[in-house]
Amino acid sequence: MPNPPAPPVALVTGASQRIGAAIVRCLHQAGYCIALHYRQSVAPARALQAELEARRPGSSLLLQADLADTAALPTLVNTATDGFGRLDLLVNNASAFYPTPVGQATETHWDDLFAANAKAPFFLAQAAAPWLRASRGSIVNLTDIYAERSLADHPIYVMAKAALAAMTRSLAVDLAPEVRVNAVAPGAILWPQQAPTTAQQAILERTPLGRTGQPEDIAAAVLWLAQGAPYVSGQILAIDGARSVMS
Repeated sequence: MPNPPAPPVALVTGASQRIGAAIVRCLHQAGYCIALHYRQSVAPARALQAELEARRPGSSLLLQADLADTAALPTLVNTATDGFGRLDLLVNNASAFYPTPVGQATETHWDDLFAANAKAPFFLAQAAAPWLRASRGSIVNLTDIYAERSLADHPIYVMAKAALAAMTRSLAVDLAPEVRVNAVAPGAILWPQQAPTTAQQAILERTPLGRTGQPEDIAAAVLWLAQGAPYVSGQILAIDGARSVMS
């Protein structure tokens, strides 16, 4: 009897909590082995890996790295491929988000927000490209609906996510035809801890579906772009309850 095909492998950044953990669970349930990246959240990362291993032994790796350390990014990819022998999907989920009002923003804010939201995704994609070409795999980036509209007091974050959106379109051309590159742009999914109730209500009033989404909504979109959309590339899919089509 021939050996069964090796399962696909996904590297997911910022994977231990919130939307990242939902993406990991969704991909794992679909048959992926997971290279699970985290920076500081070691306890949640280990708990998530234990959950995955209980379901399918040998199906996960833990990878710790500070994505601001550009020199460490090829090692992150190499560790994943050394562990599983292949790479089929890169999910650039890790992000940084906080306000930088004009007059208070610093170069440190700029470097930090661009490192997490634009620079690391690009250099991870560059390192992963040979493996993804070999597997005819794909990249899914997590952008934001605010990459194409303003968000008060967050100019650097908005610019960084806009750069990630531009990267999505550019790499869809440069890595074709072997690698597809797409993005998911979440709307109101999980509120930042500091978000006031009044601001939350104002956003929901401008969301036609009138409610927040769930992390699983984002995870399902990532899975569809990875496995169910073989002729889709260079696209940014808004998962936002129609918020982005409102004025």
